[in-house]
Formats: sequence, structure tokens, C-alpha cells
Amino acid sequence: MAKRQSRRILTLGAAVLVGAGLTAAFWPQPMLVDLGEVRRGAMMQTVDEEARTEVRDPYVVSTPIAGRLMRVELEPGDYVEAGKTVVARMLPTNPSALDIRTREQARAAIAAAEAALRVAQADLNKALADRDLASEDVKRARKLHEQDTISQAALDRAEGTWRSVQATVDTARAAISMRIADLNNARARLISFDDQGLYDAATGANATPIDVPSPITGRVLRVIQKSETTLGAGAPILEVGDTASDLEVVVELLSTDAVQVSVGDPVLITNWGGEGDLHGKVERIDPWGFTKYSALGVEEQRVKSVIQFTEPPETRASLGHGFRVETRIVVWQVEDTLIVPSSALFRQNGGWAVFVLSDAGRAVLRMVEPGRNNGIDAQVLDGLEVGERVVLYPSAGLADGGKVAERGAE
Repeated sequence: MAKRQSRRILTLGAAVLVGAGLTAAFWPQPMLVDLGEVRRGAMMQTVDEEARTEVRDPYVVSTPIAGRLMRVELEPGDYVEAGKTVVARMLPTNPSALDIRTREQARAAIAAAEAALRVAQADLNKALADRDLASEDVKRARKLHEQDTISQAALDRAEGTWRSVQATVDTARAAISMRIADLNNARARLISFDDQGLYDAATGANATPIDVPSPITGRVLRVIQKSETTLGAGAPILEVGDTASDLEVVVELLSTDAVQVSVGDPVLITNWGGEGDLHGKVERIDPWGFTKYSALGVEEQRVKSVIQFTEPPETRASLGHGFRVETRIVVWQVEDTLIVPSSALFRQNGGWAVFVLSDAGRAVLRMVEPGRNNGIDAQVLDGLEVGERVVLYPSAGLADGGKVAERGAE
């Protein structure tokens, strides 16, 4: 009898323990959530975009004439002074190679010029002989006129003939000068790069290089042509610019963001590699947009905007042309407003709502009226008070009045 009663007690105790375990296992537990606090403070809304630095007015130094560019000794980053620093030197261009037809044509032109020169010299000799004869005739006519042997008219004709012959001599001498110039021109056409002796004789073996000075005071941005080579007129050599005082930031905004930006908006320039943030302002927004494809192949409409630095150049001494930076254009800001983390907001029946933590540890659904939202914080116009705690990233399983507990709390 005692053994049977003890068995009932043990069975009853085991049943109580199993029931207690099942009750504890299936008892509703509070949902673990992240919490944020409603606060007052300053808030801003920005348009964030990657950008690059550019020199506002870069100068491309080009060859002033066709010629042989000597090796450029300058390197990117070297300091240059306007009108004083010689950035490049040039020599007269070397003669080009001649094909057989061109060479034979040049030789024929030389032969023709030499023949024409001989003809002109013969004409000069004839004119000199005529001048000498006319000069003697004038002398005789003057003596005869003094003796009243010939008339004044005969003397005038003799003097006129002498002056005419003198003009013929001058014409013949000018013709010789022209034929000599034609001969030199024909010989110049025969100069080729393999006729180095003739080339040196024509131009001078020690030709003085032509100095190309820097147009501005600044630094060399890049060297386009460094090696010695032959270039035509207007070929680019290097690019110079003032990276200290003439640096700006160019950002390509989405057209939907560009309409929110206005000239004069303040800008924070971040992640530029130095300490702290740089400050600037929007100087220009282009009125023309262009199509650009993103890294994922998405077609985007972009608008170029220019940002001017508002701080002294010393704060960004290490920045140069074409550097990558990140910009935050402030399109709206307020010094004191009610702020809630934007991750606490969610849509509810066409409006916005949050879950507020009550004193009893329950999530209470509350409708709110939000204002501006910058993706991190949201402005609250009505529905919340300073110091209240709200549920961040509320899950779909959280219901109004549900028991919650802060994740990570002791």
C-alpha cells in the first residue's frame, strides 16, 4: 500500500515538472528590437555625389611653328613662372625625303634657273655696252653743240637715249637679282634629310633654338610630348595650371537631384584624403544635361555643376588636378527641430507611423507627421515628444501592444 502511494506521488511530481517545462518553453517571450531616441537638434538634407577636382583655366602649351621639338626636361608638378620659365625649345624642321620624280623636277628647275641667270647676265652685258656707247655719244653731242654744229634737239635726243640705256642697265641688274633668287629657291627644293651638308649651309649648323615660355604662373599638370620629335604647328606639348588658387570641384549630379540644388548652396567636401572636411559653395549649374551609363549599365541623365572652395588654399595644399572627392550639397538645414531616426518610420494606412516603447515594455503604434528626411534622420512635425524611445527597423511580426525588449540589454 505504501509502495503504491509513493508511486503515485512520483508520477504526479514528474507530471508537474513536465508541465512546468512545457509551460516555460512555450510561454510568449518579448521580441528583441533595436531602439532609438527622439531628440532635438540641428538637421540638414544633402545631395551626396562623387566628384573630381579640376583647374578652372588650364593652359595647353602648343608648338608655335612646325619644327623639331627638343626633349622636354620638365616633369608634372614642376613650378613654372609666366614669361620666364622656358617649358620647351624648338629647332627648324629637318628637310623631308624626296621621291625620284620630285628630285628630278627640282634638278630641272635648277637647270632652268641657271640658264635664265645666264640670259640675264648677257642682257646686262649688252645694256652696259649700249650705255657706254650712249655716254660717248652724249659727250660728242655736247662738244658739237658748244661749237654750234648740231641743234639743241639733237643734243636732247642723245641725252634721252643715254638715260633710256641707263634704265635698261638697272632693269638688267634687277633681272639678275630675280634670277639668283629663283635659283636659290630651286636649290632649296632639292634639300633632303640626306643632304645634311646642304641643309646646314642653308640654315646654319648651329641654329638657335626657339624658346617657348610658360603662359601662366603655376605647375605642370601633365607632359603630353616629352621625347624629342618633329611636330607640326599647333601640336600640344604640355599642360600647365594653377592648382593653388584656381582649383574647383566638378560634380555630375542626377537631373532629379540637380533641380533641388541652387547657386550659392553650401557644400561639404569629404573623403578627400586630408584631415577634416573642406567647405565650398555651388558656383554654377549647367542648364544642359547629358546621358551617362552607370557601372551597372543603367542609363542616367546627369547635369554638371561647379563648386568653388571657400577656404584658403593652404587647407588643401595636397589636392591637385583630377583628384577624387565626395561632396555633400546642403539643400536644406535647420538649427533646432524634433528628430527621429528615419529607420523607425514605416507606412501605415496611407500615413507614417512608429512604434513607441511604453513604460510597460510594450510597442505602442503611433501615427506621426514627418517633415524632411535625409535617409538617416527624419524631422517630426507632430506625434512624438523629446526623450521617447522608438523601435528601429520594426519587423512585420511586431503588432500594436506587443511585448518587446531591447536587443543587447542586460
